[in-house]
Amino acid sequence: MRYAPPGLCLNDFALLRDADGVYTVLHLQGPWTDEFDHLRMETSYGRATSTDLVDWHPQGTAFGNGLPGRFDQQAVWTMHPFRYGNGMAMFYTGVSGLTPDGWPLQSVGLAYSERTDGTGWRRHGTGPVAAADPRWYRTGDRMGWRDPFVVPDDESDGWIMAVCASDASLPIEVSGCVAWATSGDLEHWTVQPPLVSPGDVDELECPVLERLDDGSWLLLGSIGATRGFEAWTAPRLRGPWTRRGPLGPTGAYAPRVIAAPDGSRVVLHTTPRRVGLTDAGSLCRGMLAQPKLLVIPEDAAPHLAWWPGLDGWLDEETDSPVLHAVGDIEVTGRVEVILRTDTVGGGVPALTIGCDGKELWAAGPGGHRIRETRLTETVSTMRVLTVGEYVEVYADGVFALTVPCYSGHAARWTVRADGRDRTVPVRPVRLPDSHRDDASAVWPGPCSRPSA
Repeated sequence: MRYAPPGLCLNDFALLRDADGVYTVLHLQGPWTDEFDHLRMETSYGRATSTDLVDWHPQGTAFGNGLPGRFDQQAVWTMHPFRYGNGMAMFYTGVSGLTPDGWPLQSVGLAYSERTDGTGWRRHGTGPVAAADPRWYRTGDRMGWRDPFVVPDDESDGWIMAVCASDASLPIEVSGCVAWATSGDLEHWTVQPPLVSPGDVDELECPVLERLDDGSWLLLGSIGATRGFEAWTAPRLRGPWTRRGPLGPTGAYAPRVIAAPDGSRVVLHTTPRRVGLTDAGSLCRGMLAQPKLLVIPEDAAPHLAWWPGLDGWLDEETDSPVLHAVGDIEVTGRVEVILRTDTVGGGVPALTIGCDGKELWAAGPGGHRIRETRLTETVSTMRVLTVGEYVEVYADGVFALTVPCYSGHAARWTVRADGRDRTVPVRPVRLPDSHRDDASAVWPGPCSRPSA
């Protein structure tokens, strides 16, 4: 249900599926730390494999920095590998160093592999294949030219690359945009003016281009300020692009789209942790979350929903206290669901999910709200998932809230509504890697301390 490499945290990632049905995730990785130095701690890609997008098995490091003096000597960031010929091509972000004011200098490089499992990479040349063009994009301090995503051009035999960039025509604080470039051979690129430049986004990161069944396109982009991601749609790659609003709530970041084993289109994303695994710790890079179903209605904005492929990881219903569980709750008026209490076996609520039909929130000890969101329509049901410290809420089937919380002990789920309390049965979640006990294992709950 959650994955990070042993002893490390996970950041931006890419997904592959081999002909034999094995999935590979390539991901940025680094240590748990409060002050994260991405120039010294994101210098390699980890690799893991899975047959179901849930149970991931670490396979070690697959790619790292370039040699001294090259464009990727300092760090390698977000990548996009894809099938090419009998092997693979991978575009990736390289960082050469810093500007005088300390801003990372970014460009995009290319590597090839004769394999299809995410290993065996060899760089194409010693320099980048695409860099920011100063006619349209910042190239010094506060620049951006990272997170490439490449797809076949829908109007030629060539290719189109989407890149996170900074629009030079806008103030820095709202200059986040998706740049694009065109190529006929993957190795020579012509940079174009911005593809999407909203004018109210600080950073528009990790762009994803997905062709839909009707031939139209979906663009996903992560928004730096909100730490969530939004969707755009267009009839063709060159636009016009229509903004469709948030696709994931705050806390869900860096999405990728892939076909699940059951053939459905799903989205995976990252989710943050807190330093020291306590509520007082600073938010930091975290883990890979489980898949969500990508729903594209004909007459409404795209959204994420519960993926039925997870049902096989759920056990039979119980009303016993369970740390990892799924429960369904009807919303009639104002309801609050107590998930954890301050002591074993009961006590004061330590983690509560609340909804009044239009507003959804998570509250910690003392009722202090730690995350809340305003729903666009009145809802009648909630599905709540807890995996360790992570809580997710689906409102009328739509993924609407996620938050980490380290307070309290597992308790019987209790719904408070209309002045009455009732117990809600839950289905326990079986963790695929419950044997792990390193820093990247799923939080096991409060540690029991020996009495003095």
